[in-house]
Amino acid sequence: MDVLPPYDVIVIGTGAGGGTLAHRLAPSGKRILVLERGGYLPRERDNWDSTAVFVKGKYRAPEFWLDRNGDEFPPEVNYYVGGNTKFYGAALFRLRPEDFGELRHHDGISPAWPIGYDDLEPYYTRAEHLYLVHGRHGEDPGEGPCSAQYAYPPVEHEPRIAQLSRDLEKQGLHPFHLPIGVNLTQDEHGRATHSSVCIRCDRVDGFPCLLRAKSDAQVICVEPALAHPNVELVTHARVTRLETDPTGRSVTGVVAELPDEPEARFSADVVVVACGAVNSAALLLASANDRHPRGLANSSGVVGRHYMRHNNLALMAVSKEPNDTRFQKTLALHDWYLGADDWEFPLGGIQMLGKSDAEQIHGEAPRWAGAVTPDLPFEVLAHHAVDFWLCGEDLPRPDNRVTLEEDGRIRLTLDEGNNIEGLKRLRHKLQHMLGRLGMHEHRLLSHSIYLHKGMPIGATAHQAGTVRFGTDPASSALDVNCKAHDLDNLYVVDTSFFPSIGAVNPSLTAMANALRVGDHLLERLG
Repeated sequence: MDVLPPYDVIVIGTGAGGGTLAHRLAPSGKRILVLERGGYLPRERDNWDSTAVFVKGKYRAPEFWLDRNGDEFPPEVNYYVGGNTKFYGAALFRLRPEDFGELRHHDGISPAWPIGYDDLEPYYTRAEHLYLVHGRHGEDPGEGPCSAQYAYPPVEHEPRIAQLSRDLEKQGLHPFHLPIGVNLTQDEHGRATHSSVCIRCDRVDGFPCLLRAKSDAQVICVEPALAHPNVELVTHARVTRLETDPTGRSVTGVVAELPDEPEARFSADVVVVACGAVNSAALLLASANDRHPRGLANSSGVVGRHYMRHNNLALMAVSKEPNDTRFQKTLALHDWYLGADDWEFPLGGIQMLGKSDAEQIHGEAPRWAGAVTPDLPFEVLAHHAVDFWLCGEDLPRPDNRVTLEEDGRIRLTLDEGNNIEGLKRLRHKLQHMLGRLGMHEHRLLSHSIYLHKGMPIGATAHQAGTVRFGTDPASSALDVNCKAHDLDNLYVVDTSFFPSIGAVNPSLTAMANALRVGDHLLERLG
């Protein structure tokens, strides 16, 4: 099927990058086609069921990738309108100014970006307002300058987390309200609170939101964009390759599999790829032709390389008093983000996780839970649990990469021991404080946040770096506007463009950059 006349813009993907870009371009009047590999995620009781979501993986894509040894593993990817934001924890942090420069780590160098914090700062503000981020700039002493305060006040700590915050302050630390994208009500004093009907708002990390209260890309961007008559969405459209003109300088066809058509072709003046760092790289590699024998945008050979995914660790501490918190994800701590008195290299950040329940504990890690706390039933353990998430920076190794097998299957080669010393030290700092924070020092349960998947390599929620941008075409695939060096009309706007990943959730940076690239495209399109 050839679509004539062509669209002005085709956006492939509806997540943090693609969905936000479509929203930015929608008011322009330009003819925009959005292609989404999946459909709409159903709103049903299982959205909030731990067994369905975590144990059975009901919403995870039914596919397997290969690791470096050729063994299969299930990646943590979700193909729905809104992309992986349907399941993210909605923690929307800015990278620090230092993250945009070269940083020395224990295991190597985190490279500088071709743009600085100041270039992205206005777009951070716009993204925070667009995605209803609740927070308070100025609480974290290490954050960068901000041109505007958050549009919404922080979500207030519930009593147990408020006590934790006070206890951290007594240790001379600087806890702050975690910036989170949620649509919550406010009380008569203007404080963000939980609506009486939103009693299950503890279902944040890893859950889709049954009440549409989480700021995901579908709710915030895609649906408002579709209100414009010039924007069209085609779901269940799996893009298999991009075709170019004979010169190889322009993408002339987007080839997709549709439910009723095995090979549909679409065309546009501008084509934007936003499939996620792994799938975007895979699409460019699968689009190799005579002019681009190593794949599109890959004259430098970097497409698929420098894959990053953060070094993550979830810790469950057992509080001496019950933890009746419903919405636990309200606190973060970055005192050791760039280093410590006893360590000259960055350690990373600490934030709260969504509250664990007995089903998650039982389903995700019965062996370690039973071994460490044999005297505590899962229900009691969950009632006393306080859940932390530790995040350290992964470094962009060129051999951590995405490649394609002859049959088109994705192979993800990953060194899982990359730059983990800082994360270990961050854990020790938290663990050594537990007694002073009202926790049982001997009852700290540590496990990968993705242990329920069985393979850490499958933890792809923070994937980044496979189509990096830069000023030198010999060492980067994209220019500073995220346009391919090798082609005149191809852009990439998901987290693929990251040269480094910092130690905070990458979603807000992807959203802010999509707004930045959107402004560039609006100027280009006139």
